[in-house]
Amino acid sequence: MDVIADGAETFLGSRLKRLAERMQGGASRFVGSLGMEVQPTHMGLLAALDRRAMTVGQLVDAVGTSQPGVTRGVGQLVAMGLVESARGADQRQKRLRLTPAGAALMVRVKMQVWPQLEQAVKQVTDGLEGGFLDQIAAIEKALAEKPLELRAAEAGPGLRIRDYAPELQKVFHDINAEWIEAMFRLEPADREVLEDPQTHILDGGGAILFVEAPGLGIVGTCALRKTGPNSAELTKMGVRASARGLKAGEYLLAATIERAKAMGIDDLHLLTNSACKPAIHLYEKLGFAHDGEVMARYAARYQRCDVAMRYRG
Repeated sequence: MDVIADGAETFLGSRLKRLAERMQGGASRFVGSLGMEVQPTHMGLLAALDRRAMTVGQLVDAVGTSQPGVTRGVGQLVAMGLVESARGADQRQKRLRLTPAGAALMVRVKMQVWPQLEQAVKQVTDGLEGGFLDQIAAIEKALAEKPLELRAAEAGPGLRIRDYAPELQKVFHDINAEWIEAMFRLEPADREVLEDPQTHILDGGGAILFVEAPGLGIVGTCALRKTGPNSAELTKMGVRASARGLKAGEYLLAATIERAKAMGIDDLHLLTNSACKPAIHLYEKLGFAHDGEVMARYAARYQRCDVAMRYRG
């Protein structure tokens, strides 16, 4: 017996609330399975702040919920290190914005969460027939047969990260050679790493990641070359021109930063050239800052290096 369902129009509000809780619960379990601490109730706030910095009042308008609810959610995101407040042009108002960690999380959310949940919801809503109450019953039946989190997991990822394997050495070489030769020239330091990554990166405790896109295969790569027990250079990051518009570089960089943290690296730096403006903008967005000490210590490795950065988190 289902008293709420049997009540039809009488308990419509309760039934809709129950359905919303069931769908939010499924979304929450799916997000948790990916190792993310955020809740579905946070997603609207994060999505709004991913577009631009906002005041609390502007966030209330953007997500359409009560100010106490928004204030509570923002407080939770601040405590998690995903959102911070800063004075805007009008010094009387504080504006909320994503931290670099928040921006990196949103890269994952847009690639690993939203497309999968969209497909899961489509599975239970496409082809609905009959009146509104009949449609609600059909959605409830579909979710009872297979919860939302299982449908989302089965939808599979869009972009995904792969680790290095010996058969991928040529891919690692070719992706990097493509962008380096298009803008500069391969230097001896490039050749030794690209031709023998096992010796020059992996044997020293480093890592090499790849990003794979459906229908395109591997479209990008990035490496972590250890420079000390707890330090590493983020190096040899490249994405094929065929992957433009997929946000593959942002996704790959976020994953590489996460891998560095998992490896216990607390001093992560990189070397680049001022001509690589889109890349520099991406590094800054995800938490890197220009650093003179890194320049003085490591820049001599490459003739083309005139920009050095360190991850600030």
